Amino acid sequence: MNQNFFKKSILLSVALSVTILGSSPKSFLNFKTKNTSVNARGKKAFSPSEVLYSAYLTNIYQTANLYASGLDASVFAKAVTGYYNLKKAGNLNDDKSIITIVDFNKPSHTKRMWIINLQDATLLMNTWVAHGQGSGDDMANQFSNIDSSHQSSLGFYLTGEIYTGKHGRSLRLDGMDANFNSNARQRDIVVHAADYVSQQTINSMGRLGRSFGCPAVAPELASTIINTIQNKTVLFINGSDSKYHSKYLDQSFVANYLFPGANNTHGPLQAML
Repeated sequence: MNQNFFKKSILLSVALSVTILGSSPKSFLNFKTKNTSVNARGKKAFSPSEVLYSAYLTNIYQTANLYASGLDASVFAKAVTGYYNLKKAGNLNDDKSIITIVDFNKPSHTKRMWIINLQDATLLMNTWVAHGQGSGDDMANQFSNIDSSHQSSLGFYLTGEIYTGKHGRSLRLDGMDANFNSNARQRDIVVHAADYVSQQTINSMGRLGRSFGCPAVAPELASTIINTIQNKTVLFINGSDSKYHSKYLDQSFVANYLFPGANNTHGPLQAML
């Protein structure tokens, strides 16, 4: 990560911390961990590292103007949390700070795929993406890890290698969440181009066409997307499934990883809290 940007984030985090603690539910402080306590007024009490992490997320979210693009703050926070958990585990390409987010809580006729450069806090692309036939029509509401279900799978993926198949140039995916998307490679769940991902299809059907479970994208953008996110970057697919859980959503771990000295009882932020 660019050190100057990271230092800027930390400084802004300290300045914003008191304000964020009293802000609306749009705050990124939605930690549900064993380290979160309750203060005397019955409100959640967050550690200094958690406050700093929330402000860091806020800084990127605002700098990249992600709200205007339609990306929900909570979905962004989940994706970044997974990114750093996977990074700490040594699973990612250290030369890239790219995350791809797909939010299947939004209908297919909206642009619900975002590609973001965390290092520069920039939105690289916001576009359409299809879901599986078995997951629903315009809205995806059914998800599966089972072969031949033709349903999309939720969770964190690592992008793999490029190959040429029946859909042309495509990108392999490896699902990282056991029981939710871990069969992705076996199921041939890949990023590929599809003619049914287009404004013309939306105009005629009111929605995009659907895949066999792959996050299919528009043909004119497929090569750019594949080139940008290939080789061990994070793809996070969000959706409504009360059973979904992931070990990569440990926000407290990320807060302590990014701000290891913040919880020092004699630190300046501790004094502010």
